[in-house]
Amino acid sequence: MTTVPTARLAAVVPLFREVTDLKRVRVAHAEGSVANRSFARAWAAVLGGADEGAVAAAECAAALAGARLAGIDADVLAATGVADPDAVLRRAIDEVAGPLHPATVARVRVAPPVAVEPVAPPAFVDALRRQPRAGATAPGRPRLVVEPPEDHAEHCWAVAVLGALLADDLDADPGAVFLLGLAHHLHNAALPDAGFAGETLLGAELDPLLERLTERELAALPDPLAGRVRDLLALRADADTPVGRAFHAADVLDRVLQVHHHARAAAFTPAQALDDLDLVHAGPVTGYHDAVLAAAGL
Repeated sequence: MTTVPTARLAAVVPLFREVTDLKRVRVAHAEGSVANRSFARAWAAVLGGADEGAVAAAECAAALAGARLAGIDADVLAATGVADPDAVLRRAIDEVAGPLHPATVARVRVAPPVAVEPVAPPAFVDALRRQPRAGATAPGRPRLVVEPPEDHAEHCWAVAVLGALLADDLDADPGAVFLLGLAHHLHNAALPDAGFAGETLLGAELDPLLERLTERELAALPDPLAGRVRDLLALRADADTPVGRAFHAADVLDRVLQVHHHARAAAFTPAQALDDLDLVHAGPVTGYHDAVLAAAGL
């Protein structure tokens, strides 16, 4: 069995849970979750010719900062006149980055945002932003439906970011892992997701169908980028390479963390907000708040 970075994986799960919660964070000034929009931004940067490693570092920095700042990103900080946006973003990164490999933290902490040229994205980018994930399925059994589903852009972004954050622990190139994560569901731009159960029913049609649909989307990319993505997609076949190991670790972690998210949401209690997170926290009108809640029986 391939060795896994046991101690690191145990340490990063709480952080990865926060990062993947950006699938659920939305803002008034833009459509889609933070993760959904970050997926489109990353593809725009790659298509604009940015180095994949630079894009990976910038998107990992944004994801780590977003773990605590949610929808307050670099653009919001700049647009609202914050004097030192970089200081705010670094503070947010420093608050959560402790469990990561030191080299990862050093690289991400100083990563500048990647300038994104206004390029028209291939159709697969918007299609994956609209395509819902199947959730948990098994051959011959009814689907377990939980709402709301994530979309493929959110999953691909999460795998790209988590994989790049684990790359140093697995001697992988973070840029390569990131691009592989972004691209690993190109076929679902055209193919609705029926999960493992549906794939099983496709039988011998499955592999040629996925290859055909993937090549259709790759045709929309510039030839050098299409070739690079095609080479990376081949590394999904196993966990024998550093890139393959980082990718598969991120993929399975995101799939299982998504299930844990639904379980946590279903088990939510008022005590978690009122007691654990001190929802009605200390302030100038604390006494009045307490009196209102006591009178209301809450």
